[in-house]
Amino acid sequence: MRAITFSTYGGPEVLQLSDVPVPEPGPGQVRLAVRAVGVNPIDWKIRSGAMRQNSQIAFPHIPGLEVAGVVDAVGDGADFALGDEVFGWSETGAYAEYALAKAVAPKPANLSWPDAAALPVAGETALRVLGLLGIREGETLLIHGASGTVGRFAAQVAVARGLTVIGTGGSRSLEDLKSLGVVPVLYGDGWLERVREAAPGPVDAVFDAAGRGALPGSVELRGTKDRIVTIADGAAFELDIPFSSMGEQTREVLIEVAGWVTDRGVDIAHGRSYPLEEAAAAQAESEGGHPGGKLTIAVS
Repeated sequence: MRAITFSTYGGPEVLQLSDVPVPEPGPGQVRLAVRAVGVNPIDWKIRSGAMRQNSQIAFPHIPGLEVAGVVDAVGDGADFALGDEVFGWSETGAYAEYALAKAVAPKPANLSWPDAAALPVAGETALRVLGLLGIREGETLLIHGASGTVGRFAAQVAVARGLTVIGTGGSRSLEDLKSLGVVPVLYGDGWLERVREAAPGPVDAVFDAAGRGALPGSVELRGTKDRIVTIADGAAFELDIPFSSMGEQTREVLIEVAGWVTDRGVDIAHGRSYPLEEAAAAQAESEGGHPGGKLTIAVS
């Protein structure tokens, strides 16, 4: 099968289109004929070697966590059938024509392949952090990076749960955030004063999905380190603020995430979709920031 691999750490140029053996499913696994792949910052962070202390990989390595496709083979104990359309997390790398997975869920019929591939990481992360923050109806939540894939999902969920959501983003994203029911605030110098002006009262919780050095100002805004969580700023460890990076990869979580889109109207903003052979360009755009929506790879 065709797959994107890399055999050394480096820039996007280390990614190669390769011919590799088709994997065979083990107990509890299914093999997917891949239709779409989600591109995430963790993909290029692993490729660059930035995660080598925390994420040991064997070379050659196939990148990619988020996958959506059609069940092509079934291992012992896996309760899916040939031809089932599913989405979830790949265990063998998703940038490939075939991938193995255990944590998958049925893809709703009204969910497109790119939508399905965009959901696992962003949806699980958003719901996890909102749970850690203990958000409640009537509260005010500040989301740094509300225009990003994770922040945008979290903002919509929080609005639906009856919170006032203040979301920071770039100038191009402010109208989009407003259309989602978010109070938009331009990020960058002066953001703290702009949030104070926009907030109807005290800010009850802060979700940092951007990692742009906003944690000290968030503590100042809250007057405490309580109810601040980041998924992107390593300064959290020095500041004694929770850094949430991993959650549960389960079918139940995937079903809940998909339900927010199919049943409760959460909108997914898509950026460019790349063919498999242009995976290096997809990672380069992700690494450059501001892709304008979720980047995906169309495999077949």
